[in-house]
Amino acid sequence: MAVRAELRPTGPYSLRLSGRHGSDATRVVVDGTYRATIRIDGQLERVHAAQRADGTIVVAAETNAGVGHVRWVLGLDDDHSEFLTRFANDPLIGESVKRFRGLRPLRTGTVAQALLRAVAGQLIQASRAREIERTIIRRATPKLGDLHAPPTCEDLARFSPAQLGKLGLGARRASALIRLCRSFDLERLKDHDSDSIYRRLERERGLGPWSVGVVCLEGLGRYEHGLRRDLSIVKLASAMWGRWVEAEETDALLEPYGEWAGLASVYLIAGYAAGLVTFPRAIAA
Repeated sequence: MAVRAELRPTGPYSLRLSGRHGSDATRVVVDGTYRATIRIDGQLERVHAAQRADGTIVVAAETNAGVGHVRWVLGLDDDHSEFLTRFANDPLIGESVKRFRGLRPLRTGTVAQALLRAVAGQLIQASRAREIERTIIRRATPKLGDLHAPPTCEDLARFSPAQLGKLGLGARRASALIRLCRSFDLERLKDHDSDSIYRRLERERGLGPWSVGVVCLEGLGRYEHGLRRDLSIVKLASAMWGRWVEAEETDALLEPYGEWAGLASVYLIAGYAAGLVTFPRAIAA
């Protein structure tokens, strides 16, 4: 690879922690290393990154644009130190904040891929959702080595709902995906503020708060809106309140985090999976 760069993340950052569930059809993230196929100006390119013991991220790419792409996907410039300080003693996520302080959600290579992930993940098992995503990407995009390029709107808009149905995506979700990919350039959402994006996407048939949160977090790199009504949060709230709760009731758990609610949802889910979330009496009452 022709270009090598050493990048210092702004604030606490762990590639090993952030990428532990980050592999997909476009990238492999394992043991603090990142390897991907990307598409720059229509050309496929390999990129690689690894984190040294001093925290530096060493990136190898074929172009400077490839280095910039890795910087953005890994979220290296999005310092979340304020979040860590503000919520270190939070009764719900405080232990998660202390344990996972280097965690930042990885971004997808394109906003279109985040939308695909969002619609594939609705109401089904996570492993099955990722299988559907991988199948569609492998059918939709070119490959370099063993990895495919992240899908663009143009890639996904070529499908019909029936074709996506054969690849495992339900008809209503397939229609929403195709309609959005054909109606406007999703990458241009990066130029708009988070609240207007959220309101715009939430009006779309086939999308709900969880799906919009996936697009905001993983496609746009925004921390204000996140994984509202995720099944893990529903299970957590049900255990806290001693009854099975409706998904919309769990919105109350994320309200106290304000502009950090999206990142808080990530830490809450990670902490719950690790057994770090206690049930404070004030919240459970």
